Amino acid sequence: MPSSALPPEIKEEIARLGCADIMVGIPSYRNAATIGHVVRAAQAGLVQYFPDLRPVLVNADAGSPDGTQRVVVETEPPGYIEQILLVHPTNRLARVSLTYPEVDGVGGKGAALRTLFEMAAALEVEALVVVDSDLRSILPEWIELLAGPIMKGGYDFVAPLYARYKYDGTITNTVTYPVTRALYGHRIRQPIGGDFGVSGDLLRHYLAQDTWTPEVSRFGIDIWMTTTALTGGFAVCQTRLGAKIHDPKDPGSDLGPMFRQVVSTLLTMARDNADRWMRITGSHDVPAYGFERYVEPPPLEVNTLRLLAQFHSGTLTLTDTWRTMLRPDNLNSCLLLAEEAGSLAEAAANKLGIDGESGEWLAGPGNHPSTDDLSDAVSGFHFPDDLWVRVIYDLMIAASFGDLAVEKLVAALVPIYFGRVGSLVIENRRLSGDQAEERVERQARQFELLKPYLVERWKEAVHARSVAGPTAKAAE
Repeated sequence: MPSSALPPEIKEEIARLGCADIMVGIPSYRNAATIGHVVRAAQAGLVQYFPDLRPVLVNADAGSPDGTQRVVVETEPPGYIEQILLVHPTNRLARVSLTYPEVDGVGGKGAALRTLFEMAAALEVEALVVVDSDLRSILPEWIELLAGPIMKGGYDFVAPLYARYKYDGTITNTVTYPVTRALYGHRIRQPIGGDFGVSGDLLRHYLAQDTWTPEVSRFGIDIWMTTTALTGGFAVCQTRLGAKIHDPKDPGSDLGPMFRQVVSTLLTMARDNADRWMRITGSHDVPAYGFERYVEPPPLEVNTLRLLAQFHSGTLTLTDTWRTMLRPDNLNSCLLLAEEAGSLAEAAANKLGIDGESGEWLAGPGNHPSTDDLSDAVSGFHFPDDLWVRVIYDLMIAASFGDLAVEKLVAALVPIYFGRVGSLVIENRRLSGDQAEERVERQARQFELLKPYLVERWKEAVHARSVAGPTAKAAE
């Protein structure tokens, strides 16, 4: 377990605050343009929905050079919020903006959240609500939706339930949701959502864990929290927040590091919790709190050609690694698909007159082919659901029983992930959001149906290791 390394100034702040009932935490880095709105919404939510509690709002920043912390401090004071809501709380809201320390020399989102966890535990809060600093869709009601199930319903972990555009959330849709569902039996639709609620009991459980890795100090934190709550037997629910409007990411150009950190953490926790998930079959719904919302999230453009081209590029440098992590039949299927992806992407780029890597029209700047344009040009490409499931399950075996480091295996998976995402974008281009969601559910069911494949391979690997153990010892 990493040591508590809160600097003296944060400890002094905790001593000054004394104690609190509810805390809102906002991790940030370079979010001066958006964090003011998040702070105002959080302040209003605390005043409107929890006027009799002792509240505190804490911004854990990574040392932003753009004035993020200044914006937090200078955002309209709580008195302004009280005037527009006509609510007079019993206790004044304390606001704190601080630069969080690294955890064992590693900084990132997880390190920011650990500081928030330690502060919330020291203040003995009943509920900690964490929201992203780049949110444009947050409302005061979000604070009640994330804290209410804890304060009123006795839940310990509140996961967000978003309405997201059909191309958004690709790591969630292809890996974390279906794997969490198949392994642990809970249908938590957003297991790596950036907005969540945690009870005081679960906070203390988090801080007592000795599984805090460098990946957890970065983007691995969200899947670590969800999995730790599930394996610890804590009460988990979801809450309907409507559309999440934030800074979107193109999966082909922005999500590589996040993917590696999230998936590495997921694999490590699967290895450490095998005794819990091996006997689980099927899955069940997780209670959902809040009123159903019918909203249309903003669209997201994706460069499908870049995804397919990068899938093919993986064969040039990663085939040997793929050979160590995939069964031969799955490897051959991936190699054939990658070759097809490369041919289709190259032919489409030539036909459309664009650069396959950047997506820019070669005829001149200022124009971008749409996702539909690109997807139509490579509409013949299809990455089967069952192959993707077997690839992920093969990876889990290799990460737990193979000789290569987990980080190297996950890095090698990234091009295959690009191919899978490209296939889903192509498949969903003419579908509504609800229809695309059913495709996500279809894939998740495939993960459940093929779980015996994982269990059988896992048992074989455990047996092979037990047999090799004494032999290896005798050889020494």
